[in-house]
Amino acid sequence: MTVAGSDPSGGAGIQADLKTFAAFGVYGCAVLTALTAQNTRGVSRIHQPPADFVAQQLRDVLDDVTVDAVKIGMVGEAATARTIADVLVGWRSAHPGSVVVLDPVMVSTLGHRLLAEDASHALAEQLFPVVDLITPNLPEAALLLGRPVATDPGQMRAQAAELVDRGAPAVLVKGGHLLLPQRPSRAGRTAVDVLIDNTGIHELSGAAVDTPNTHGTGCTLSSALAAEAAIRIHGGRPVDGRWQDIATVARSYLTRALAAGAEWRLGTGSGPVEHRVPVAGPR
Repeated sequence: MTVAGSDPSGGAGIQADLKTFAAFGVYGCAVLTALTAQNTRGVSRIHQPPADFVAQQLRDVLDDVTVDAVKIGMVGEAATARTIADVLVGWRSAHPGSVVVLDPVMVSTLGHRLLAEDASHALAEQLFPVVDLITPNLPEAALLLGRPVATDPGQMRAQAAELVDRGAPAVLVKGGHLLLPQRPSRAGRTAVDVLIDNTGIHELSGAAVDTPNTHGTGCTLSSALAAEAAIRIHGGRPVDGRWQDIATVARSYLTRALAAGAEWRLGTGSGPVEHRVPVAGPR
């Protein structure tokens, strides 16, 4: 299940989440936390439904449908974060084998703020205790910690460790904003993510895809993590805080989706990835 905002252009938000779930072969439910007016050039307006309506959506789905994994994306406001946490606390106590992945959406790919400025503290305080993995990008990790944006893998490791110290059970800091070596072209460069889970600290690296179409990559990756976790849970393989293999599968899927959509010209800005690619990796 995805708990996130909408994107009418189809590249991010619940639209990207449901496409990713379909690619992984899992059934997707969607709870809407915010409606955005946006396209490939950016976000022009956000409408926030009342927090109690978000809670009702959550309760109605969770009371009826068997859910193995939840992905949380854009929450928008502090009240919504608190409401989601309140519902999930009870649900998780009754479903101890489930997992929750939090993509702490705060700023869009093009720099538009998607989380109220007073909600960053609530995001960590309310949601960290009820999730299993958080997936901030470099600007989001910096905002959560009140630190400068990391500029090398060592700083990424330090910020991931600090997020764990502040209550996150596991952290995947995404380094897509920091491609190595640092130069203007993406061609021949490497993307590095840093994962801290129950098994230790891991640097996950791979070739960067040279494309302007990166809209919705964070949504896609976090949904892929939740989908792969759900597949393993449903097959009797609990996650138990071990995320490295799941992250490898999810990152591989995102790389293939980026490559397949690299030449797309859907709109005049940063286009989406191609979600209709096969899933591969250590499954």
